[in-house]
Amino acid sequence: MNSLTSLIRARAQELGIQKIGIARAERLDIEGERLRQWVERGYSGSMSWMGRNVERRVDPREVLTGANSVLVAAVNYYTDIQHSDDPSTGKISRYAWGDDYHDVVKKKLDLLLEYIKTVCPDAEGRVYVDTGPIMEKVWAQRAGIGWEGKHTNVISIEYGSWIFLGEILLTLELEYDAPALDHCGTCTLCIDVCPTDAISEPYVVDSNRCISYLTIEHRGEIAVSLGENFDRWVYGCDICQDVCPWNEKFASPSSTDAFLPRERNIAPPLAGLIGMTQEEFSRSFSKSPIKRTKLSGLQRNARVVAKTSTS
Repeated sequence: MNSLTSLIRARAQELGIQKIGIARAERLDIEGERLRQWVERGYSGSMSWMGRNVERRVDPREVLTGANSVLVAAVNYYTDIQHSDDPSTGKISRYAWGDDYHDVVKKKLDLLLEYIKTVCPDAEGRVYVDTGPIMEKVWAQRAGIGWEGKHTNVISIEYGSWIFLGEILLTLELEYDAPALDHCGTCTLCIDVCPTDAISEPYVVDSNRCISYLTIEHRGEIAVSLGENFDRWVYGCDICQDVCPWNEKFASPSSTDAFLPRERNIAPPLAGLIGMTQEEFSRSFSKSPIKRTKLSGLQRNARVVAKTSTS
């Protein structure tokens, strides 16, 4: 007879989830202290929510009473298309080429939780996809999905770092996976190529200097000294992932059609972004993660890139 854990893994595969890992729900004292230190150093930038609800972040049982397991899902989103070298265009991170991963992955996990409850009606669960007080990269490592690389993205042996993460907190006790081991070794390519020196030390990113943070979460003006190094990125940044040996070896095209790139997202003309109307923005980026930065943020980024591309 198949175990409950085996049934869950099989159902996850049917839903297009490439990898499932499961860890015992417990308090994260060491990781919680690292989070506090990171916030205290000012590395969270304007993301003030990172310093809130720390107690809930470090203990999933504070989020779901009676939680025994943290199920972590990894969904491959890689698209084997390269960014354009045309200086009149901007670059958008691969993760935002298609539909919003929050919606796509959450739907898969909602269906998985629904299945779990049909098998175990008394089970309680809660789904998160890059939301809520969940230290998902820590749980991904503990659940054997992959390790947190020196660029702080989770790297899996099977898919590299081109994966979205999502979690289901469960009251069930399941079969737990062994934690993933760090395979970065002595490699420092991601640190060496970061144009803004955002990776202040291995495994530590200063958001204030990170192109991804600056083009998405940051509000207000961008320092000229940073903008000069944007390398045409108008939304997000893939530089540290593009050079990772694990991505060069193991990246494979996603099987999720929702992540296929919308044509205008691969090489958007800077002039078109700068002159875009709110109506065009809403229509172009409906159900896209790019709506996160709002029209004003996207236009700001395009102006920064256009200025440095022509100077």
